[in-house]
Amino acid sequence: MTIVRLALPGPRPTARDADRLCARLSRLYEDGARTVECDAAAVTAPDLGTVQTLARLRLAARGRPLRVTGAAPALRALLDLVGLVQLLGETEEREPAVGVQEGVEPDDLPV
Repeated sequence: MTIVRLALPGPRPTARDADRLCARLSRLYEDGARTVECDAAAVTAPDLGTVQTLARLRLAARGRPLRVTGAAPALRALLDLVGLVQLLGETEEREPAVGVQEGVEPDDLPV
């Protein structure tokens, strides 16, 4: 499986960048890309505009695989704060990893 990379501009993407990146992402999927990795290594000063860009990219992916790589700690923290940490391919706190089921004991009371 070939992974296609899409780079976010630094130090933070603008609304104009978001429009261009969403159009590019749609073209990549139309051209047969199965998975797209969004490289955020150049994003050194993330803000809510960065979050908006990533949220718009998630929507443009329309359920197809999209993962953010190269995220600096500040971007990771911001994505965690707004509930988009799953874009990093990490599980959210208090959420079991994929394929893990909680055990139920016979004497557990129903909730």
